[in-house]
Amino acid sequence: MSAPARIPAAVVNGAGYGGIELLRLLRRHPVFELVEVTARSDAGRPVEQVFPQFSGLDLTFSARVERAEVVFSALPDDAAVETLPALVAQGRRVLDLSAGFRLHDAALYPTWYRYEHPAPALLEEAVYGLAEWARERLPDARLVACAGCYPTATLLALGPALARDLIAPDVIVDAKSGVSGAGRSLKLNTLYSEANEDISAYSVRGHRHQPEIVQALAETPGAGRPAPRVTFIPHLAPMTRGILATCYGSPREGVTEDDILAAYHEAYDGEPFVRLTSEPPHTKWSYGSNRCFVYPVIEPQSGRFIVISALDNLVKGAAGQAIQCANVMYGLPETLGLPVEGVYP
Repeated sequence: MSAPARIPAAVVNGAGYGGIELLRLLRRHPVFELVEVTARSDAGRPVEQVFPQFSGLDLTFSARVERAEVVFSALPDDAAVETLPALVAQGRRVLDLSAGFRLHDAALYPTWYRYEHPAPALLEEAVYGLAEWARERLPDARLVACAGCYPTATLLALGPALARDLIAPDVIVDAKSGVSGAGRSLKLNTLYSEANEDISAYSVRGHRHQPEIVQALAETPGAGRPAPRVTFIPHLAPMTRGILATCYGSPREGVTEDDILAAYHEAYDGEPFVRLTSEPPHTKWSYGSNRCFVYPVIEPQSGRFIVISALDNLVKGAAGQAIQCANVMYGLPETLGLPVEGVYP
């Protein structure tokens, strides 16, 4: 059997954390062939000169995409909405790590992202890129709005319980992220002396991922009901990578833990990148991998439903998510080129 033809691929903004992770994973992908990588500030410089860990990667940062068929974009939101419509119009297939095309309603962008959306028509077309939920739509997609890191952890945690109406549609999400989730730009709160030995909540009055989570949970496969009420509180934790989301809900009358476990096994036993655990997961388990660990339980003292998820925000929460979706888009094995085992310790 002959090897599949290589598909020319580009990474847009390969100098941010998401872009760097895309380079790491795509460099060894057996089908997607890295032919271009852009970065405004580093245009004209060899990639391995800027990032010596990519020694032997014979590419130079460029200012634009010219050759690639499939484009993986790690641009910030405001730059993505200005740049990516042209790439789609050129006939390229685009997978976007930003939130620029995740929300269906353009009217939400001024409130949550502080800009007017310049391409509202693409909001209707873009496929929300959580591969576990979008497999049927991905093969025909021109633009994939990859799910955010916090939303991925939350959706994979709560999806089975809400889709099967096992809990009331009123949930609380307490989520903690490593510092890399804030990006590579210099910020006071992510300096080592500020973030080390400290943990803090932020965006308590409303985080921009909250409407994405609500929208996606309302569209959970099998749900078909109004959007749930979601209280989402993120925290910055003193670690480089990882997200731990602890979600709380109220079981419907008569629902037992066996009912909960049966629903989660039905949802995830065949999933290559979602693993149910028998104990609360650690972020370290997922470090460097595309796997999400999920632990659902009914806490016996209060009778409250609790589900905990853990993933690597740069892999399953970003670059790995995009490659997983791209594999499905092109009819490739979903696990192709993606790490399952994490790095330990």
